[in-house]
Amino acid sequence: MDSTATPARPWRTALLAGMASFLDSSALVSAGIVVGTLYPESMSLSDGQIGLVLGLQTLSFALGALVGGRLGDRFGRRRIFTWSLAAYALGAVLLAAATGPGPLVIGAVVIGLAIGADLPVSLAMINEEAPEGRKAALVVFSSVLWNVGIAVTMLVSALLSGFGAVGGRILFGYLVVVALVVLGLRLTMRESAEWRRARNAVESGESVRFRDLPQLLRPPLLPGLLATALYYAMWNVGANTMGQFGSFLHVNVVGGEVATYSLFSTVGLGVGLVAGVVFMRYVDTAARGPLFAAGSAITVLAWVFPLVVGFSEFSLLATLLLSGLGSAFAGETLYKVWSQELFPTLLRTTAQGVTIAFGRVVAALIGFATPALATASAGGTFAGVAVLALLAAGIGLLWIPRLPGARQLTSVEKNAL
Repeated sequence: MDSTATPARPWRTALLAGMASFLDSSALVSAGIVVGTLYPESMSLSDGQIGLVLGLQTLSFALGALVGGRLGDRFGRRRIFTWSLAAYALGAVLLAAATGPGPLVIGAVVIGLAIGADLPVSLAMINEEAPEGRKAALVVFSSVLWNVGIAVTMLVSALLSGFGAVGGRILFGYLVVVALVVLGLRLTMRESAEWRRARNAVESGESVRFRDLPQLLRPPLLPGLLATALYYAMWNVGANTMGQFGSFLHVNVVGGEVATYSLFSTVGLGVGLVAGVVFMRYVDTAARGPLFAAGSAITVLAWVFPLVVGFSEFSLLATLLLSGLGSAFAGETLYKVWSQELFPTLLRTTAQGVTIAFGRVVAALIGFATPALATASAGGTFAGVAVLALLAAGIGLLWIPRLPGARQLTSVEKNAL
């Protein structure tokens, strides 16, 4: 990476690009609430149709990340996250106006593709425009916005839930308005200066080693791709289990009330937000490693706790709160940071697209079986998630810190020219 002067208004860039995380989490949560609870009666949706719509949204997210990540490296961060946000607004309009399963599927696929494409290019934009010494902090800020998106959506949905399907349409309409406002503001942003320099070097005939897709599939980039993909997939199984099936587990495994689970979910979001803001202060310092280790240990403890004390409403709520706290210092938060640091400019969003897609597909496939597995053996399900969380921690502690970063790779490349 070339050294450059501090970009102007990096926080504005971090906010506008980071709104991808806000809108992405809002879309996922809104679809789950509206398609799962507010639309079924008026549209006569079966359980299978609900599962199909939400499953296709998750798989479309994976495909969007894969395609959008590659296009972001080829054609620029700004162009892709502009078009993806326009597609997001279109998908939200389709979901708001849907009258049956067919339109719902189309809307879910469109918005899934859009949020998938938006995420890797937005994260790269934040990293590349952030000043030295604050790059990781501003990437972590996007994770804070992800949690804010969930919290705001849950609040709005609580206010609208009494209106049934009309409330669901209003909720999707709210997403349209936010997306269009952010789109208008994003149109005032410049392209990533780092990406422009890298592309100009290619177009002027300079030797730029790390730019072609096959290079991701061999050393020195392949180990980083494998490490981040495996880390994200293993950690994300637990996050997806708690995110999609937390209320199911609470009701069907220990006989708890949905209202109690929703209350503690809100508390957990607050804990995660505060911890995320704290982590922003230290993620660019030597304290990152110890905090990651602590966050990983808390995440493993979250899934082990019910196995030790027994399954009860208390132990499952403890899992909810502990996993939220641990994720503020590990999990997707650090995955996003590593994905910026390990890959050179012209392969950065491609790599993220591949690893996001892999992680989402793994989560979707396991998610299909999670209700049956949890009903048959809650202990076995929690033990399996705990093992995956422990393996992910091992990758983050023992493998990823030993990988060469993008700075080292490009430094070697320049010295060799």
